[in-house]
Amino acid sequence: MKRLLGLLALFSLLTGCASGLIDPNGYDETGTASYYGAKHHGKRTASGEAFNQNGLTAAHRRLPFGTRVKVTNLNNDKSVVVRINDRGPHTRGRLIDLSRKAAEQLGMLRSGTARVRVQALSN
Repeated sequence: MKRLLGLLALFSLLTGCASGLIDPNGYDETGTASYYGAKHHGKRTASGEAFNQNGLTAAHRRLPFGTRVKVTNLNNDKSVVVRINDRGPHTRGRLIDLSRKAAEQLGMLRSGTARVRVQALSN
């Protein structure tokens, strides 16, 4: 009985995660961005591809994999387009985790975080 309850709880959790995705059409949010450290380079992302700190990719909790978003640093108005290929950020209060290359283009390497606007682009 405990095993059955455990399996049902796991199934509920997994189906809840899949239904947690949001429609990227019209997505436009403001929040805090951070970026992945070098220790993640080469490791598998949630989408199954290897993380490349020199690519223009990002992690978002609920946007579908493959969604392209424009990220604008609100402190300096620099922008970059990235593709969502991972889940995260895993730090409370963060909206998006960027690759090192994307963070560099936004001018946020020194600070580590930045206030950003994230807008989904139509594919």
